[in-house]
Amino acid sequence: MQSVQGTDAIPAPSSLPGSKSVFIKWGLLGSVGLINGYATILMYSRGELAFALLTVILTALALYIFGSKKTYAHRYIYPGIAGMILFILFPLAYTVGLAFTNYSAKNQLSLERTQTVLLDRSFQSGESYPFTLYKTDDGHQIVVKDGDQLLATDVFSLDNMTATEMDLSIIESVQGEKEKIKAIIQNRAAISGVDFNLPNGDDIRMSGLRKFASVAPLYTLQDDQKTLINNETGEVLKPNMDVGFYQPVDANGEFTGNTISPGFVVSIGTHNFERVWKDDGIKEPFISIFIWTVIFSVCTVAFTLVIGLVLANIVQWEELKGRSIYRVLLILPYAVPAFISILIFKGLFNQSFGEINMVLENIFGLSPNWFSDPILAKTMVLIVNTWLGFPYMMILCMGLLKAIPDDLYEASAIDGANFLDNFKRITFPLMIKPLTPLLIAAFAFNFNNFVMIQLLTNGGPNMIGTSEPAGYTDLLVSYTYRIAFEGGGGQDFGLASAIATLIFLLVGALALLNLRFTKLSQD
Repeated sequence: MQSVQGTDAIPAPSSLPGSKSVFIKWGLLGSVGLINGYATILMYSRGELAFALLTVILTALALYIFGSKKTYAHRYIYPGIAGMILFILFPLAYTVGLAFTNYSAKNQLSLERTQTVLLDRSFQSGESYPFTLYKTDDGHQIVVKDGDQLLATDVFSLDNMTATEMDLSIIESVQGEKEKIKAIIQNRAAISGVDFNLPNGDDIRMSGLRKFASVAPLYTLQDDQKTLINNETGEVLKPNMDVGFYQPVDANGEFTGNTISPGFVVSIGTHNFERVWKDDGIKEPFISIFIWTVIFSVCTVAFTLVIGLVLANIVQWEELKGRSIYRVLLILPYAVPAFISILIFKGLFNQSFGEINMVLENIFGLSPNWFSDPILAKTMVLIVNTWLGFPYMMILCMGLLKAIPDDLYEASAIDGANFLDNFKRITFPLMIKPLTPLLIAAFAFNFNNFVMIQLLTNGGPNMIGTSEPAGYTDLLVSYTYRIAFEGGGGQDFGLASAIATLIFLLVGALALLNLRFTKLSQD
């Protein structure tokens, strides 16, 4: 009996294992799809095509990976892929896309949204009507004087005023106490948002602290859904797709007169890139800043390498006592946050109160204009950046010096070689190969060293006669920032994106060069 009982089959479960988790999984995936789909429709309806496309891509990728058995194993790398798309590929593609548009502070809307803004504008189309605000026992009342007649609203609560329209009716006399001008000023926003209907059917609206006036829409949209008529002047306006603004047209359909803000975003092809080479107000500072950017990066790498290599050899010298103390002191500039050091140096180089000028004036009788002279400003920038960068190079060189076998130096000592011979024939050749990729990376970092320039000089001293703000110590990255956010022509994001694209190509070429040298060093 025991053997028979031992062979009894285990009863089958009433439901398949994991069916509940599968239901939950598809419920979550369906919810994510519906929510993101709704968000995509909203973004597309508001003209945000790029963000709508990004949402579709990320959602579709998530549903494909988590919903398919073949790709389910890739669920662990989805966050990395999504992060790369969201924080690297999308900003890059978005920036490149903006470079081919006229996107700026004046041109940010779509054509449809620009029409909506213009159609909401109004103008005073008739005579003015003086009004007075009265306080009654039950609330407030507005009284308007129309010639010899008095017109008044119904009594309303000024504290909870939500109406957008009020009727004015004829009254014989005014009841209540006249409010002071202070009460009108405090409630101006609420009163100005109400249309008051006259007995003859016209609407009036607040046009002053004591005055109403008849208002009418400034523009009327025509049947073609593009042309606007200025109801005040009778001008015909059409969208100029070359500049991204509504503009009056003459009888021949040619654009004339001033453009009407706000503008809208249009594609202008390679115009922004052409401006870099054709507009002298941009070309000349761009070339000058590009040359200075290269010089700044090369000199910084060269100076920090030389100083770092020399100091690394000194602190590695076995005859030197207290090497560990010197090593810690020399690494301190690298340990202190860069923005603190930069601001301290900004104070030290102050022309009137800086300690550096005080020392130079007491010893040599000199007081250099560090922030107003272009050459001195560039010199100051190189000095500060070298100070900030040499500890990094020293640490690298210390590590590489440790990796060189001592047998080589012992053999060279037997042959009678001195310190310089060892450096030229052993130290430098063995260090330069592994250092080359790091030097290229340091060059690329300094090529885009925005924080250094922004905190120390803000790009100054400024150049004269440029179309966009530019300074003698600006790097390409800070020049791009100033065009985007400080441009006198309305923050030209399109031009800034074009220059940012050029910078990306240059830095990308450096990255490929870095990979090439890394491969050669490995081989």
